[in-house]
Amino acid sequence: MKQVIVVGAGNWGQNLIQNFYALEALAGIAEINPELRSKAQARYPDVVSYADLQQALASDIPAIVFATPAPTHYQYAMAALEAGKDVFIEKPMTLQTEAARKLAEYADQHSQILMVGHLLLYQPAITWMRDYLASGKAGKVLHVATQRTKLGKVRQEENVWWSFAPHDVSIVLDLLGNPQVERVQAHGQAMLQPEIEDNVHADIRFRGGQTAHLHTSWYWPLLQRSTTVITERQMLVYDEIAQQVTVYDKGVDEQLNNRDEGSSVVNIAASEPLKIECQHFLQCLQTRETPRSDGWNGVAVVEILEKAQEALHD
Repeated sequence: MKQVIVVGAGNWGQNLIQNFYALEALAGIAEINPELRSKAQARYPDVVSYADLQQALASDIPAIVFATPAPTHYQYAMAALEAGKDVFIEKPMTLQTEAARKLAEYADQHSQILMVGHLLLYQPAITWMRDYLASGKAGKVLHVATQRTKLGKVRQEENVWWSFAPHDVSIVLDLLGNPQVERVQAHGQAMLQPEIEDNVHADIRFRGGQTAHLHTSWYWPLLQRSTTVITERQMLVYDEIAQQVTVYDKGVDEQLNNRDEGSSVVNIAASEPLKIECQHFLQCLQTRETPRSDGWNGVAVVEILEKAQEALHD
């Protein structure tokens, strides 16, 4: 059933278009750039093309998927919600916590689906880690550390924190069980352009004592994408590049002596997280269930992003 219009046919929008088309759910593509719109029309001649958002909102298609620049997210998503559409919006949900909260509240009040594109929550390895930690086998989760670094594309409209960190903030919240934030500290270096940080470290403390450390950089010699979880009894490391989770049965006992009982590698079936994410949105449209990365998940992520940004310039 064709039930979504993708707004934005840029680099990431093309990925969403391809996936929803393969799932036989793509009803239309909206793109204001004539060149991008023409390319999309040529590739998907059987899909309706719209020249702007207003044309898409005037259609009878029930859901809108936004892959537009982050500064447009609040205005576009609110316009779609007010038009009675269900909404999928790419990360970051908005650039201000208050704006994100308004979207989540509106969706709740009108029983509409609002989902945020926190892609890594649909990565099978992260799903496995979340379920494993929830089982209690590893004991209480104490700390999560993430690293997302490379010599990457430097942007002028946003710093590396807003570009890379939404992925890792969503993972941290998910693996810790979505605790409330108590304090966010951050420091960074703007090495290439004034006031646009290329390298950022952030430390988060949550109510209840759990902590997290995030390192993001696009001016770094090594490609590193990893998540490390420290628990009472074990340590888990997810290597995103190798797509491998290693469980280390090691720690420190009550007498403060080291304990090391080996490690094991978890075999996780390969799959495409973007396909899983798109399927989940379509399922939510059908069943009206709350998405795993719903509007309130988006609010929680933006709150940490915004608090860290403020801390960078304190």
